[in-house]
Amino acid sequence: MNSAHSLRPRLLGRAVVNVVVGVSVLYTLLPVLWLVLAATKSADAVFGSDLLTLRDFTPVANLRELFAMDDGIYGRWYFNSLLYAVCGAALSALVSTACGYAFDKYRFRHKEKLFGLVLAAVMVPQTVLALPLYLIASHLGVVNTFWAVFVPVLFNPFGVYLGRIFSEGYVPGEVLEAARMDGAGELATYFRVALRMLGPGLVTVFLFQLTAIWNNFFLPMVMLSDQELYPVSLGLYSWNSAATVSPEYYPVVITGSLLAVLPLLAAFLLLQRFWRSGLTAGAVK
Repeated sequence: MNSAHSLRPRLLGRAVVNVVVGVSVLYTLLPVLWLVLAATKSADAVFGSDLLTLRDFTPVANLRELFAMDDGIYGRWYFNSLLYAVCGAALSALVSTACGYAFDKYRFRHKEKLFGLVLAAVMVPQTVLALPLYLIASHLGVVNTFWAVFVPVLFNPFGVYLGRIFSEGYVPGEVLEAARMDGAGELATYFRVALRMLGPGLVTVFLFQLTAIWNNFFLPMVMLSDQELYPVSLGLYSWNSAATVSPEYYPVVITGSLLAVLPLLAAFLLLQRFWRSGLTAGAVK
């Protein structure tokens, strides 16, 4: 009897967990499923009741219309987003990991106070910084240029925090001392020894920053007025705003939104092995 009574709470707990997980999965996947179906249908099917049927299946026509709309500017937006996100995330990962390594392995005055400022910067929303960044860019004369969007994303306080955690978990001090005893300088020790050990951390910071830059919206909206410099997020927003007056923009917004998800999905699938191992940094000493 006691075993039966003890088994019931376990089964009930598992059932509750399964229900919560199932609801969470549905909540996550249903919008994606709708987006996939809507991107393959004509405008009449999207606004009608034929979305879940096999009729009006026109994915090729939707793609042609997407890349032909407004003289094919979507392709330019897509290239801009790739340039901002991939290059920015790669440089940001290198800078953040190097800063985290320095905070971990070197001693200097007010180190923990400076690291506390980094942690405090993590708590500051990016939207709060948009106006000060705009004023700085205006003073430097780089508003409405590539650099106005690219440079601010190169420093990531959360990436610096992760870089320090990865350095503590992956880079033993004994290995660095051995490299120094062999005559390697500090830069050679970092690039030839430490950076290789920090590979999972680099990938993890890269993926976080790639997602943040790719989805970045408010900063480009503040900084840019030339549509040729728009990232895909801001470009789709402008089309969606125009769709209230010109409904022909709705199908291209839906198809463009589906294509905008693919680079992030591909990045996580290709780099998930390094990303998963990176999340365990510092778990075992």
